[in-house]
Amino acid sequence: MSKQELTNRGAGVAKWSFPPVHPEGRKFGLIAAAITAIFAFMAWETLAWPMAGVTIWTLAFFRDPARATPIDDRFIVSPADGLVTLIEKVPPPPELSGPAGLGDEPMIRVSIFMSVFDVHINRAPIRGTIKRVAYIAGKFLNADLDKASEENERQHFLVERPDGVRIGFTQIAGLVARRIVAFVKEGDIVAAGQRVGLIRFGSRVDVYLPHGTAPRIIKGQRCVAGETILADIGVDQDLRAIAH
Repeated sequence: MSKQELTNRGAGVAKWSFPPVHPEGRKFGLIAAAITAIFAFMAWETLAWPMAGVTIWTLAFFRDPARATPIDDRFIVSPADGLVTLIEKVPPPPELSGPAGLGDEPMIRVSIFMSVFDVHINRAPIRGTIKRVAYIAGKFLNADLDKASEENERQHFLVERPDGVRIGFTQIAGLVARRIVAFVKEGDIVAAGQRVGLIRFGSRVDVYLPHGTAPRIIKGQRCVAGETILADIGVDQDLRAIAH
């Protein structure tokens, strides 16, 4: 996919288009389409029409729209589309803790829940080097539950900026999710907003903010992967909102 720089002064070209389907989802779309064609050929309309809906939903689930990521090392951008359901202070997971990781002191964790209607491509929250990728097999509880962070199937990432700042984030499988896919490996250098993985089908992503950094988003707010700014590194201030 081609890249161009867009600015708040009007530079660049932005126009709407149908988002492409990620390669990970094309085979599922083709399978669903083939089953639909067989039902239609057999004149089984009561099955063909629902299956056509499944085909469209499958292609939509794996859509991979372009995103405009702010270019500023102060920002931590959202790695996932979805709803902020939890903001709490917790110890980092063992797979991301320790002196070579996020340390052992409690830190703010922002949890973003992705429904089956959200885009499920996950993106890097900062630019840097992938220092750690750790996959953990587990359960498939409702990803909206707090204990999903410790009990569900999950995959941890640790990214380190050139100046040593580290951000950890975790892909967590949900009730119907049955596969977590990583597009990057340890040692890879990523840009903020770069695609790093996906989860099938309905899940959650946790982001661990550095000490002294407060979220710039509110519980109940919706995030857009690669675009929504979760926090300014080193900025710690209270935010309030009214749901209406």
